[in-house]
Amino acid sequence: MTTSHPGGTGTIGRHTVARIGYGAMGLGHQLPRDDAAAVLRRAVELGVNHIDTASFYDDGTVNRRIRDALTPYPDDLVIVSKVGARPAAGPVPLALAQHPADLRATVERDLAELGLEQIPVVNLRRADIGPGLTAEGDQIVELDDQLAEMITLRDEGKIGAIGISNVDLPTLRRALPAGIVCVQNAYSLLNRSHEDELALCREQGIAWVPFFPLGSAFPGFPKVAENAVVQRIAADLGAGGAQVGLAWLLAHAPNNLLIAGTTSVAHLDENLAAGALTLSEQQLADLDAVEAALPDGDGVQPFLDERR
Repeated sequence: MTTSHPGGTGTIGRHTVARIGYGAMGLGHQLPRDDAAAVLRRAVELGVNHIDTASFYDDGTVNRRIRDALTPYPDDLVIVSKVGARPAAGPVPLALAQHPADLRATVERDLAELGLEQIPVVNLRRADIGPGLTAEGDQIVELDDQLAEMITLRDEGKIGAIGISNVDLPTLRRALPAGIVCVQNAYSLLNRSHEDELALCREQGIAWVPFFPLGSAFPGFPKVAENAVVQRIAADLGAGGAQVGLAWLLAHAPNNLLIAGTTSVAHLDENLAAGALTLSEQQLADLDAVEAALPDGDGVQPFLDERR
């Protein structure tokens, strides 16, 4: 097993992790069990020690596959989950997943499915900005009530640290006194609408963990690898467009931690190799100058299915 860390190292709370981690959402029942296990084991073999998951990913299937493939867990493995995007049980409105009792129930599910006594980091997934707005008529649960429950769960030892996801700058500032260790927001070369939040996290020593780091098939989240400047630079480097997009994120801010997901071992190898890709000053300048697009309203409703 390698002792290297793809992309170098960063911190998430008190943990030192590889800057390129792995987002496990795609490892549900549509993927053969052996293939899911192979991807997870290959990631760990190549130095990944930050895995992002959630109990609502395929109704716990992803969590259980992580447990089956990786237990006994490596001592340095940091599993990060999230609560608030799905209720503990039943097809009810998204807003109901936001209530403190549901946050607690979801953490309990994570613990049972992953076979852990403590989830190292749990992100509170807010639903007051797109993508992921609640349906019309739903009410947003008060942030203070949610954070109070998260703090209680941390005090009880069920979670190690608190993150937050899908937040604007005012909400992030309100949350900071709870001891936030990471922020997950949609962010990529072509979607820099949360640059102010990223800057605050950098200032505060908080990990920034972008989702949709390479864009998405959903409207409003353009695919980075299809951008003409990205393709030109990729051709010059003999690399893939996705690798260039990930390398730009690593170079753009030292607190960027990546969790690009894939269901393919070959694609996993490519993503992790982006950590060794060096962009020249001119290439970085050219990428910085690419016009970023803001997600539009058309990307909100499909995101309620949390397909990231």
